Amino acid sequence: MPHNMDNERKQHITLTLADVDPIPLIIPAGQEAHYREVERMVNKLWQTWSVRLADTVTPHELLARVAFQFAKKYLEVFQDNQRVYNYLTEFEKQIDQLVIQK
Repeated sequence: MPHNMDNERKQHITLTLADVDPIPLIIPAGQEAHYREVERMVNKLWQTWSVRLADTVTPHELLARVAFQFAKKYLEVFQDNQRVYNYLTEFEKQIDQLVIQK
């Protein structure tokens, strides 16, 4: 079976997040813009909270708070998507019943 070369292409990038050492990654080719946007978002929150919480938390706690914020948002979006999926599944069942009845 032939392999799809596009699916196998990878790209090396290095992310700079918060005040930690640069993080080398191997990502799917063509996805760098997505990863850079995530990097930008994390660093923006890190910088904002670094100023606001400078004298009250350690850098490790600050990074944990940033990670928690993104995990919280991820869970909210995941739950919203699950509700939409459940709604659409039920809607599809109702449509099927209407079509079958006619």
